[in-house]
Amino acid sequence: MENLENNKYNRASQRVKELKDFFRHLMIFFAVNIVLYLFRFGVLQPYLPDEFQLKPYYFTWVDIHLLIWLVILAVHTVYLFRYKFTFLRKWEERQIQKYMQKDEEELKKYK
Repeated sequence: MENLENNKYNRASQRVKELKDFFRHLMIFFAVNIVLYLFRFGVLQPYLPDEFQLKPYYFTWVDIHLLIWLVILAVHTVYLFRYKFTFLRKWEERQIQKYMQKDEEELKKYK
């Protein structure tokens, strides 16, 4: 009984850690991209020292950076909420059944 409770606690703890990691990823995503776009549109230029002046066209790569990071964030979201998507759960169940049948057939060969 204690093992079952410990197992539930470990799963819940892992889930909370995954949620914390996701929200941390989201905060960093917004913070970094806001700063990059502020540089790109020249809003932060008056606050930089004279020897560190950047031109807005230095940041033309920011759009691609945002797109790539959005794809990564989407993958992270799908992974985090993988149990909410029924098609993923059904796929997992089908794969488990397939491999269980395969193992059973392998065992029957040797009997």
